[in-house]
Amino acid sequence: MFAFIDDHSRAIVGHRLGFAEDTVRCATGCGCGCGEVCVVGADRCAARTSTGVAEAERPSISQRVVPYGYSMTLPSAPRGRPRDTRAHQAILTATTGLVTEVGYADTSIGAVAARAGVGKDTVYRRWSGKAELVYEAVFTEAEAVPAPDTGTLAGDLTALLEALIQEFSAPAAAAALPGLLADFAADPALQARIRSQFLAPAKARLVAVFERAVRRGEADQDVPVDLVLDTLAGAVFFHVGLVGARPSLRLATQLAAIVGRGIETR
Repeated sequence: MFAFIDDHSRAIVGHRLGFAEDTVRCATGCGCGCGEVCVVGADRCAARTSTGVAEAERPSISQRVVPYGYSMTLPSAPRGRPRDTRAHQAILTATTGLVTEVGYADTSIGAVAARAGVGKDTVYRRWSGKAELVYEAVFTEAEAVPAPDTGTLAGDLTALLEALIQEFSAPAAAAALPGLLADFAADPALQARIRSQFLAPAKARLVAVFERAVRRGEADQDVPVDLVLDTLAGAVFFHVGLVGARPSLRLATQLAAIVGRGIETR
């Protein structure tokens, strides 16, 4: 779904999504003549901000958050006949049920297709194999909901963490993690697909949380959003998914307070 893009294209994406601040129109030094927002290096674009500082030296939050080197653009609509959303959801539901009942190792594409009432070809047209299918079925529920907007950074971080805790606490997550991690470690191509198709767009959607926090004066402009999101997910993954600890009712609030204090405006 995601392709590598150059610096100029990434800048245009940030502008069209409403992220860029203090940006300038493309100068002839860039060579493209597109008239869009441009944040390429000063050696390639002669445009300057009103303060005289090259925009490439002062990127906005969204321009810095390009997870794992992938584009932040959301996937474009697939060409040809639209996918049957009912079949897609039926496959995901069947996958979650099978992983919970028989475990990751004994879950097969054939069994998923039979339970979902579709052919195996239908499954393979959507997913490269079992690992990618199980990941989407079990570990993307929190990514599908809109970015929280509670009015405070602490509230937004707490909401994000609550969704992650619920996801990793589900029986399907406990059943899927060991086998899924082994498959990830053995398959770099699978890692790349998960990063580009799921993790990168999920992180891109959450940039708004930190943009609002900066505008409210709760966080600095240079907050490392990508690292913050990894910290949130990593803490929940280790505590709940890997160690298997039973999360307390205050876990989300505690983690949000710890991370929030680390990025608050000073």
